Amino acid sequence: MLGSVHDAEDAVQETLIRAWRGAAGLRTGNSARAWLYAIATNVCLTEIERRRKRVLPHDFGPAVDGHVPPGRPIAESAWVEPFPDAEAGVGNAKASAEARYEQQESVELAFVAAVQNLGANQRAVLMLRDVLGFSAHESAQMLSTSVASVNSALQRARETISTKGPARSQQATLRALGEAEVHSLVARYVQAWERCDVEAFAALLTRDASFAMPPLSTWYSPKTAVLDWAREYALNAQWKWKAKVTRANGQPALGFYAWDDAAGAYLPFALNVLSLRDGLVSDVTAFIVRAIEAEEPEAYVRFPEQPMHRDLGDMFDRFALPGRLN
Repeated sequence: MLGSVHDAEDAVQETLIRAWRGAAGLRTGNSARAWLYAIATNVCLTEIERRRKRVLPHDFGPAVDGHVPPGRPIAESAWVEPFPDAEAGVGNAKASAEARYEQQESVELAFVAAVQNLGANQRAVLMLRDVLGFSAHESAQMLSTSVASVNSALQRARETISTKGPARSQQATLRALGEAEVHSLVARYVQAWERCDVEAFAALLTRDASFAMPPLSTWYSPKTAVLDWAREYALNAQWKWKAKVTRANGQPALGFYAWDDAAGAYLPFALNVLSLRDGLVSDVTAFIVRAIEAEEPEAYVRFPEQPMHRDLGDMFDRFALPGRLN
C-alpha cells in the first residue's frame, strides 16, 4: 500500500503499538487476523493522507533522448522502493506453490507502482480482497463501510490496475522461461555490463525497453535511446562494474558495484530490478544508493564518483549483498 520498505516498517510498528493498547477489543482468537489487518489498514490510510504519492520515473515524466544526460535527482521520498523477497515471505518453502506464486505477483515492481495510482480506499480494498483474500463482508467491516462500497471500489481499482499494469505478470513470464533460461539471461546481462559491451547489452533488450534510475527522474526508452545513453554514459569504459545476483519484488535483481580508486574496491552503486518479456529484458529500474546533495548537473553524469547516500546505505544490507567487492 505504501510503496516503501521504510514507511511499511513504521506502519508495522504503529500497528503493533495500537494492537497492544487495544488488545482487550479482541473477542475471539478466530478474529485475530482480520482485527490486526484492520488496524494495519487504517494506519496505512492515515500515512497515505499525509505523504506524497510514490511513483517510478515512468509515471513522473516522459522518457528522454539517449543523448540527454541524467538530470538532477528528485528527493527519494517520491519514489517507490524495491522490496526484498525474504522480508515479504516470498518463496517461503512452507507455502504452497500457488500461494508463493500469488505472493510474488503481489510484490512485483510494476504492480506496486500501479497500486500507487489508486486512491487510498481503492488501494486498501484491492489489498484486502485480491491480495489478502478477505471477503467483501469482512473488508467492509474492517473499513467501516458497506459491501456495495467495497465492491464498487474493487471494480474501479481493478480497472485502473489493468490499465496501468503490464498485460502479463513477471511470475507468468519467469515460469514460462524456466529457471535455467532466466539464469542464463541474467548472467549474460552481467557479462555485458562488466565488459562495458554495448552490443552484447543491445542483444538482451526488447525494442521498447526502458531504463530508469531513481532518484533521477530521467529515464530512457525505447531500446535505441537506452543504447545511446549507455554508449555515452554508463558503458563508455570510464567506469568499471561488478554485479551480484539477488532478487527483489519477486523478480531477478542485481546489486551493481562501481570501482572506487580510494577504497581500492568495488562499492555499492545501484540495485537493478529486471523485468523480462519474450526472453529479453524489457525494463530496468536501477535504484541508485549514492549521495544526491551535489548542485551541479555534471555530478550526476559522473554519479559513480559520488559518496554513499547517508540514508540509502542499508539497501544492499536488506538484500544480503556485501558492502564491497574486491
